[in-house]
Amino acid sequence: MTIPTLPGISAKTITTPRLTTRVLFSGSEDGAAVLFIHGNASSATYWEETMLALPAGFRGIAPDLRGYGDADRSAKIDATRGTGDFCDDLIALLDHLGVQQAHVAGHSMGGAIIWQLLAEHGARFLSATLVAPGSPFGFGGSKDVNGTPNYPDYAGSGGGIVNPVFTQLMAAGDRGTDNPQASPRIVMNSFYWKPPFKPAREEELLSSLLSEHVGSEQYPGDFTPSANWPNVAPGVWGPINALSPKYAMDINKLYNSSHKPRVLWVRGSHDQIVGDQSLFDFGTLGALGAVPGWPGAEIYPPQPMVGQVRAVLEKYQAAGGHYSEAVIEDTGHTPYIEKPEEFNRLFHTHLKG
Repeated sequence: MTIPTLPGISAKTITTPRLTTRVLFSGSEDGAAVLFIHGNASSATYWEETMLALPAGFRGIAPDLRGYGDADRSAKIDATRGTGDFCDDLIALLDHLGVQQAHVAGHSMGGAIIWQLLAEHGARFLSATLVAPGSPFGFGGSKDVNGTPNYPDYAGSGGGIVNPVFTQLMAAGDRGTDNPQASPRIVMNSFYWKPPFKPAREEELLSSLLSEHVGSEQYPGDFTPSANWPNVAPGVWGPINALSPKYAMDINKLYNSSHKPRVLWVRGSHDQIVGDQSLFDFGTLGALGAVPGWPGAEIYPPQPMVGQVRAVLEKYQAAGGHYSEAVIEDTGHTPYIEKPEEFNRLFHTHLKG
């Protein structure tokens, strides 16, 4: 599904030793590279306006990740590597383009990928911007700011936690509003941004959401039955399993890295996807009574996603790095689309150091 681009954005199909995919570009080829990493249920399309707004002297680079958009559909995500497949693909892309160092910005899952990029390839990056990033301890199945798992099998994370009706409608390319809980358009407009906001390019962004590759080895991936509530544990394929804490990187790699780029962490004040009371987390849903059988807050509390990010960044700073946190008020999960001028002021200042 090729999505039309804005004037000033060029799209190229690029093949590296790891992946063939669509890559969007903005700015002059000799500009300082800024690598943009999109989130789940989206594609590089989400970054176009941000790329066009880059200051003079910067070049935007935004690929469709493995499993998304116009990436090769035969290329699967080995979830047992955590975000390793994504990281290796991105480094291979930079190598192919001859980019030795770049700034990097990631949204949601894209932010979660950056944790491993900084830990294993810190020297390749001049700065990092995390926008509503997934927790470095993974999505679902953990508690406290140290990321302690709720159960040994990480129940409550991975492919089994995704609403199957949503993925069925996504696979069908549904653009309607008939299902108030699962229609992709309603999910996007309810959770990607804070209602009643709607973006000018709603149709293109919906097409981007629908372009994710769906299947048992793609999105949402497979799962394992569990005796522990909510009775599903991670499988081994696809992006949601890759984000399970079962496969999360040893966070000490981040603290021990000899190269620690400056980090800007930006989040929306009303984010319902990545938050300490995320409506996509079974701990929150159980506490609200939305999922029966919840074992209680002592065993399965809501995951403190924001608290986990802050705790890790504080340790990163204590180990010699630097970070700053910014909250953009009256926005949801995608503040760079909801309030671009405010986001770009923060982002551009960070890029210029």
